[in-house]
Amino acid sequence: MLLIPAIDLKEGQCVRLRQGDMDRTTVFSDDPLAAAERWISEGARRLHIVDLDGAVKGEPVNAGVIHRIAERHPEVPIQVGGGIRNEDTVKVYLQAGVRSVIIGTRAVKDPDFIRALCAEYPARIIVGLDARDGKIATEGWAKLSGHQAVDMARQFDAEGVEAIVYTDIARDGMMQGVNIEATVALAESVKVPVIASGGIHNLDNVIRLADASGSGIAGAITGRAIYEGTLDFAAGQKAADEVSGRRRAGR
Repeated sequence: MLLIPAIDLKEGQCVRLRQGDMDRTTVFSDDPLAAAERWISEGARRLHIVDLDGAVKGEPVNAGVIHRIAERHPEVPIQVGGGIRNEDTVKVYLQAGVRSVIIGTRAVKDPDFIRALCAEYPARIIVGLDARDGKIATEGWAKLSGHQAVDMARQFDAEGVEAIVYTDIARDGMMQGVNIEATVALAESVKVPVIASGGIHNLDNVIRLADASGSGIAGAITGRAIYEGTLDFAAGQKAADEVSGRRRAGR
């Protein structure tokens, strides 16, 4: 299981929110490039970057910063979400060196858009499903839809997405532990890899999630925990590798 550092961008700064609330912001760095370099130096094998302003506005706001990170670290796959609502934005990000784009709001509102993107950019499209009590939220988590997360996951699985990022909004930024039960249920309902997001607090959370990785959980995004120091990123990835290795060996 891959542990993936989160770099959430608001007004050019690296921040974390609590439960997706833009008014509950903690600034961790005014230099996102330095944050990216820190996690890469500690062994990150992938980065998760979200343009929070873009998610609210519906178009990229912090794209310049993201492009600079991708340009400086072409060896590290980067997945980017937030405000990606049309193919032009997808194309610009991919041409800038971003490995995968994450589509959230537009995916829920227009599944045909995902089908077309997967055909045009195979293995480069990730769908972000953000849920509260099992129901999908959109517009930067400001609106709750009537769609069930598992039903949407199955639909996008059939479209050939690269992966699904599943976020439990109630856990995000709260460091109360990942909602393992809901994440496993979703992962077991689809064939594509699922990346868990929201709630990681410490090493024990990582180990428990890695132990469930046989269900289809391929990665876990961590943000506040590694910025506040309740989780040592390098130790977390090492532990995840060890647990996953034991699972593969059948021990």
